[in-house]
Amino acid sequence: MDHIHTEHNDKEVSYFRLAFSATLHCLLGCGLGEVAGMIIGTMLAMDNHSTMILAIILGFIGGFGLGIIPLKRAGFSWKFAIKQVFIAEGLSIAVMETFEVLVQVYTPGVMEAGLTDAIFWYGMLLGLIAGFIAAYPINYIFVKKGVRHMH
Repeated sequence: MDHIHTEHNDKEVSYFRLAFSATLHCLLGCGLGEVAGMIIGTMLAMDNHSTMILAIILGFIGGFGLGIIPLKRAGFSWKFAIKQVFIAEGLSIAVMETFEVLVQVYTPGVMEAGLTDAIFWYGMLLGLIAGFIAAYPINYIFVKKGVRHMH
């Protein structure tokens, strides 16, 4: 049986791919910041609340930073780049960060673990996976509506 390609099917596949790419891009920035915050907070023996705040702040900085860099390289102004990233990536970053933190907080042992404990890294990995899954639908909607374009 031959598979018939239609313009609609090709567009749908393209939306899924673009949303996947956009979510991976977001995960890279947010994830690096989030994990860095957790590592720094754990190394400095900060309390859990302060560690989570640091991780969230660094997650947002990482996510926004990775979004702004290509726009600045393309010659856009800081004002435009910040506004565009805030609109196109702000909700995705917020959802991703929320799910990452919730999984880390509610996975038993993660918040009490040290950097050499496997459960610490298991929690980080689970958080990143949950963040990706939660943010993907948002990126899909944004890509489909033309709010976000990743090439």
